Amino acid sequence: MSSPLAPDHLDAAARTDGRASVTVLTGFWPAASYAVARALLADDPSLLLVRHELTDLRAGVLRRVVRDGAGIVEDEMIALAHGCLSSTLREDVLPTLTRLARTRPGRDLVLLLPETVEPEAVAEVCAHHLVDGAPVTDRLHFDSYVTVVDAAYLLDGLASPDDLATLGIQAADDDHRGLADVIARQIEYADTLVLWGAPGDSSDSGQLSVLLHRLAPWAVQLPVTEPYVDAGALTRRLRHTDRHRPETPGVLARGIEGHLLGVPEPQPDHGVVSAVFRARRPFHPGRLHEVLTAVNAPVLRSRGVCWLASQPQIAIGWEFAGGGLTLGTLGRWLVDAPDEDWAEASDQRRLAAALDWDPYYGDRHNYLVFVGFDLDPVDIHRTLARCLLTDAELADGEAGWRGYPDPFAGCFPAPGSAPSTPDT
Repeated sequence: MSSPLAPDHLDAAARTDGRASVTVLTGFWPAASYAVARALLADDPSLLLVRHELTDLRAGVLRRVVRDGAGIVEDEMIALAHGCLSSTLREDVLPTLTRLARTRPGRDLVLLLPETVEPEAVAEVCAHHLVDGAPVTDRLHFDSYVTVVDAAYLLDGLASPDDLATLGIQAADDDHRGLADVIARQIEYADTLVLWGAPGDSSDSGQLSVLLHRLAPWAVQLPVTEPYVDAGALTRRLRHTDRHRPETPGVLARGIEGHLLGVPEPQPDHGVVSAVFRARRPFHPGRLHEVLTAVNAPVLRSRGVCWLASQPQIAIGWEFAGGGLTLGTLGRWLVDAPDEDWAEASDQRRLAAALDWDPYYGDRHNYLVFVGFDLDPVDIHRTLARCLLTDAELADGEAGWRGYPDPFAGCFPAPGSAPSTPDT
């Protein structure tokens, strides 16, 4: 699950274009994330660590602290923009990073995100945001997105039914995310995972390592279990790895972009199973609605993309964590899209659609991944397969499908309409 030390030539290569290298650290457990940041700073005192603290969030402000190995470089209170943590970070993080890169050349940066921030959202802003009229990537090289997981609390966090609002740590008044959703998304977007500390009594490090691999098979994994951390070794594993690929889509969008969404691992390893369901036929809306609770009951995490016969134009994103399922639109399937949508689609998506094009279904397909303990992949497959249209129903054609009774009617507006992500 772990990787070899990063080759020395990567360090030199990362600096040849003159940009500051940025390592992004995220994780729901601040003590573990900050411990990793301190280790990096101990190995390289010239590093600039940028951290936003949420201690005064209820008062409408947050604290931005920049420090290096010698101590605090900047300490400033920032008013929340529009009462929203995400908006404030978007308006402050990138200008701060580019300013530091400009005023303190030759020094790399570590951005330590607050515990409720999802790295995918930050990467999306970094890819498209301008600072002083220029892309942030002109000055900054985002080297890797590292998620730090506290081994003692991982299982409890992924199984938690609590939402951020209940815990009083929501990013905005309309932030209805679940705790398990945030943790899962932080893990899944990472290119590097640090499993920090000793596990709780109900698990062991091997089991947690397998679980993380099932959740994010694309990520390099680094366990840190010793009480004394070798800061130099940790640095060599986490900095100047060039693992981040900005062109890689978000996790749900990978299902329609031709990227890996999960690996079928039907045989339990430490009890952990990863089951993958794929099919070209659409789901019958009524039959699918009836099994949503049952098919996810034994699951720790499920995700993917699917399509309904009654709404055949819409690609539907599927996410389950913490006992709650969220379904939402990912836009139109290309087979149903106008020419302008084809032009706006990424090269990767158009290529993936062309390579897997079906003369009847086009690019439409179901691709769902289920991860949990002691799952029965055969039972999951049978349950979902029974929800697909039969041969007789396929013969009705799209005109007939659209007339099926649909418990999801109105839940997935066409692109350009008001968004909706119904929770089930």
